[in-house]
Amino acid sequence: MTTLTAQDLDKTYTLRSGLRFSQLRAVKGVSFELRPGRTVALVGQSGSGKSTIAKLLMQLERPTSGSLLLDGKPIGRRGKALADYRHQVQMVFQDPFASLNPYHSIGHHLVRPLIVHGRATSRTAPGAAKELLDRVNLPADDAFMARRPHELSGGQRQRVAIARALAPGPTVLVADEPVSMLDVSVRLGVLNLLARLQREEELAMLYITHDLATARHFSDEILVMYRGEVVERGDADEVILNPQQEFTRKLLAAAPEPGTNQRFLAEARRRGVPMPDHLAPQEDLA
Repeated sequence: MTTLTAQDLDKTYTLRSGLRFSQLRAVKGVSFELRPGRTVALVGQSGSGKSTIAKLLMQLERPTSGSLLLDGKPIGRRGKALADYRHQVQMVFQDPFASLNPYHSIGHHLVRPLIVHGRATSRTAPGAAKELLDRVNLPADDAFMARRPHELSGGQRQRVAIARALAPGPTVLVADEPVSMLDVSVRLGVLNLLARLQREEELAMLYITHDLATARHFSDEILVMYRGEVVERGDADEVILNPQQEFTRKLLAAAPEPGTNQRFLAEARRRGVPMPDHLAPQEDLA
């Protein structure tokens, strides 16, 4: 089992407008720890720095300062060391259509990472890919493997993306708003799937979202971000039911349809969606 630690992460971008340069500090001294079997939710409005954090964790961007530690050791930044890190840490992106290559089959999307990460050979990879499809509740047959992303629904595409993220055998999963672009009717199923996989695999998970209802009921700890900083953190129930910061209270009050959260959570409980023990059951958000 692997623990991923972020220590005082900073990210500053240099912006150019004509002959003028300016700096944007997108992330300011953010620290947290992702431990096996636990989910940390990163919550905030658009532009708060949530997705920048995800890019830093995935080494798609390098921090201006601060460090990432994998089981207490600094991560490698190139070659085999970086490849080993990406073997351990995988990401589910927000847009399931943009994250899948429309020119390749579903089978290709799963077979390739299995082979690249040494999880299967060219002979055994198709069978291993079908096992991944079965784990995310999709048809595990040749017909489905031969389909292209545009032939699937949004929920099916996101399940394929989750299966692809699982292919290298990661111990840490970063989910960047994994249901925000899906129909409301299928969001619960995808969240239920992520919760089940985390429980079965003992994954350490970072769940990035702007939805406070799902942050409360699908995570153990919540970090609230505002303008690149973590302004509040703590136990998921405590942050939602007893917010200490004005921005957190505004974020809660800004929910456009409070009744939607109540209906969503009631449906989650009715369908037996797994939740951390300390959260279930609780009264719904008002």
